[in-house]
Formats: sequence, C-alpha cells, structure tokens
Amino acid sequence: MHIRAPAIVCAARPHGETAAVVRLLTADHGLVAGYVAGGRGRHLRPVLIPGNLVDAELRARSDAQLPFARLELIESRGPWLGEPLAAAAIGWATALTAAALPERQPYPPLHAALGGLLTAICEAGSARGWAGALVAYETLLLRELGYGGGEAPPAFETLNDTLAAFDRLGDALARYPLADRRGDVMAARARLRERLGRIAGE
Repeated sequence: MHIRAPAIVCAARPHGETAAVVRLLTADHGLVAGYVAGGRGRHLRPVLIPGNLVDAELRARSDAQLPFARLELIESRGPWLGEPLAAAAIGWATALTAAALPERQPYPPLHAALGGLLTAICEAGSARGWAGALVAYETLLLRELGYGGGEAPPAFETLNDTLAAFDRLGDALARYPLADRRGDVMAARARLRERLGRIAGE
C-alpha cells in the first residue's frame, strides 16, 4: 500500500510515549488511519490539529497493516483554536467525519464539502456565514452514507432558521451513523449548539 495525497486531518490520538495515530480524509481513498512516529513531539503536534490540510504519504506492506504516515502541513487551522465558536465548529465537523465514515471508502463529495466548510468557518466574519454550510454538510453526510438526509437545504433567512434545521438533524445523526459512539461525539455537537444559541439570542 502506498498513498500520496492531500488530506484533511480529522482526528489524532496518542499512541505510546511519543507517537500518534491520525485519521485523514482523502478524496480518492476516503478515511485512512496512519501511524505518525514522533506525532506527540513539538514539531509534529501542530501538524496533527484536526481541520489542518496536509500532504500525506502513507505506506504499509499489506492492506491489513496500519500504515506509517508522513505529513507535511499545507494549511493550518491552529490560529482559530483560540476562537471558541470556530474551534467548536471545526472540532465537531472533523469528529463527526472521523466517527461516521467507514475506513478506506472514498466519498469525494464529502471531502470537497468538508474542505469548503472548514474554509468558510475560518474566513467568514461570523457564524451566520458558515452555519448553513454546516447543516448542508451534515445533510450530505447522511445522504452519502445511505441514511436519507434529503436534498441540500436552501439558504436560511436567519440564524434561528439554521439552528432549527441543525436541531432536526441531530436525532438522525445520533440514531444512525453515530449509534455506537454518540455519547463522546455528540457532546462536541452539544457544545457547538450551546455557543450558536448564545449568538442567536436564545
């Protein structure tokens, strides 16, 4: 196995004393896990921030082996970690992706949509500029995985309308793609929902 592709970091967890296991979303190979030697060190830790865009090279002797991954940073989401709302949105979108998608099954529309959503979160002046894109991404994920979801929602007139649609999608996400792990992952969604509610004046 040898993969070289741009990828979005969706999750990273410690492995041993110095390494990390990272989960990456690529356009052509789907969600791929890789072992990053030294991933907990000060040089690589900033590269493994969820939401980052990286140039990934993964190698393994067989498809059954966890591949070794070498990553080079292309675009960092680190500057937005200090902004609670943006950080919560990035954290939820990437956690949802890492938890819901099966390994090594390509979903090019989801890869493109997640990249666009992350860019919107970082570049929009407020949540009103990206909340609708988040609802559209959740809808697309449900549809791509075969759980319905319907067509992409229209543009919402107000943030409250967007939040109403966001709330409706929560049950489907918890019941279907996140059925086995909804507690940990849905907690990230609940934190984001609380912060969006404050902006909407709820």
